[in-house]
Amino acid sequence: MSFTDLIGKISAWIWGIPMLVILVGGGLFLTVALGFFQFRYFFYILKQTFGKIFSKPEGEGTVTPFQAATSALASTIGASNIVGVPVAIMMGGPGAIFWMWITALVGAASKFTEVVLGLKYREKNEEGDYVGGPMYYIEKGLNWKPISILFAFFLMIELVPSIMVQANSVAGSAQALNISPTITGIVVAVLVGLVVVGGIKRIGQVTEKLVPFMALLYFCGAIIIILTHANMIPTAIALIFKHAFIPAAPVGGFTGAVVAQAMRWGVARGSYSNEAGMGTAPMAHSAAITDHPVRQGFWGIFEVIVDTLIVCSTTAFLILTTGKWTEVDPGQATSIPALAFQDFYGPVGGSIVTFSILCFVISTIIVIIYYGEKQAEYLFGLGFSKIMRWVYLVSIFIGAIGGAKFLWQFLDILLAGIIIPNMISIIALRKDVVQLKNEFFTSPQYYLKDINKSR
Repeated sequence: MSFTDLIGKISAWIWGIPMLVILVGGGLFLTVALGFFQFRYFFYILKQTFGKIFSKPEGEGTVTPFQAATSALASTIGASNIVGVPVAIMMGGPGAIFWMWITALVGAASKFTEVVLGLKYREKNEEGDYVGGPMYYIEKGLNWKPISILFAFFLMIELVPSIMVQANSVAGSAQALNISPTITGIVVAVLVGLVVVGGIKRIGQVTEKLVPFMALLYFCGAIIIILTHANMIPTAIALIFKHAFIPAAPVGGFTGAVVAQAMRWGVARGSYSNEAGMGTAPMAHSAAITDHPVRQGFWGIFEVIVDTLIVCSTTAFLILTTGKWTEVDPGQATSIPALAFQDFYGPVGGSIVTFSILCFVISTIIVIIYYGEKQAEYLFGLGFSKIMRWVYLVSIFIGAIGGAKFLWQFLDILLAGIIIPNMISIIALRKDVVQLKNEFFTSPQYYLKDINKSR
C-alpha cells in the first residue's frame, strides 16, 4: 500500500462514523443540555438576527454583529454549497437532504455554544481589537493549555493546504472563462491581500457587502428556475422525506442508494457546510459589538439557517425539480447546477454559476487567512501573525497553479485534529453556556426587555 493510499484510508475512516458521531452526537447532547432552545425560541432568534441586520448594536466590540456573522458566513458559504449538494444527492439519494436538515438543526446548538464561549472568554490584543476562539476558551475556561496550543497549531497548519485547494478551485472556474491559473493566482492573492491587511474591521466591511450580494445572486437565479418548475416542488419534497427512510431505486443516471448512504452523505453535508463544531466561527464572532454573549450566539444560528437551510436547500430543490439528478452520470455530479442554469438561461447561465463560485471561494479565502493569523498570534505573538499572512498569500498562488498537491492529502486529517479538541471542549464547558442562556432569558435587561418592546 502506498503512502497516499494509507492517508486516504485514514481520512476516509476518520470522516466516516467517528466524525459523524462526534459532530452530530455532540450537537444532539448540547441540544438536550440547552433545553432544545433553538426550537423553543426559533422565531425570537429570527427577529434578533434577520430582523436586526441594520440595527445599531449596544455593548463593546470591534465590528457589528452582522459584520461578524457575514465574516463567519464568508468562510462557510463556499463552492460546496453549489457543487457539494449534488454530490450528496447522487451518492445518498434525495433522502440525504432530510438528514442534512436534521444535522443543521442539531448543529445549531454546537454553533451557538462555541460562539457564546468565544464571547465570554475573548480579550483585547495589542492593537485594541477583540480576539477569541477555541484557543482562548480551552485555555481560560478549562486550563488545558497544551490542548489549546495543539488546536491553534493544527488550524494554523491546516489552513495552508485548505487555501491551496480553494485557490485551485478558483483557478479551475476561471479557466472556464479562458483565464490562465497564473493570472488567477496573482490577481486573487493581490485582492485578498488588500482586504486582510486591514484586519477584522476591513474584512467585516467587505463581507457585509460581498456575502449578501453573492448569496442573493445565486439564490435568485436558482429560485426563478425552481418556480418555473413549481409543479415539481411537491414531488421533490416527497422524495426527500420518503427516501430518508426508504431506499432510493436507480433512476436514469442515478444508481440508487440505501438509507445508510442517505444518512451518511446528508449528515456529512450538513456538518461540513456550516462548520458547526469546527471552532472557526467563534474567531469572527468574538470581535462583535454586543451587550451579551447569548445575543451574538443567535447570529451563529443565523449562519446555520442561511448556509444550510437556505443556500444548500436551494441547490437541492434546483437539482430535484429540474430532474437533473436522474440525467447526469454520478461522476459529473458537480456540474449539475451549472447545467440547470445553462438550460434555463442559456450560455450566460454557466457564467452565473462560475462567477458565484469565484465569489464564494474568494470570500472564504479572505476569512480563513484571518483565522490563520489569529492562531499565529495566539501561539507566537502579533508579529508572527503578519509573517503567516504572507505564507497564506503565497499559498494562494501555489494552489492556483496546482503546486504542492501532496499537502492536500493531509487536509481532512488536520481538520479532524481541530474538530475533536473543540467538540470535547465545548461539551466540557456547556455549564457556562447554560448559565449564560438562563441569565439572558430570565433577566429583565435582555429577553424580557425585548419581549416587552415588541408588545
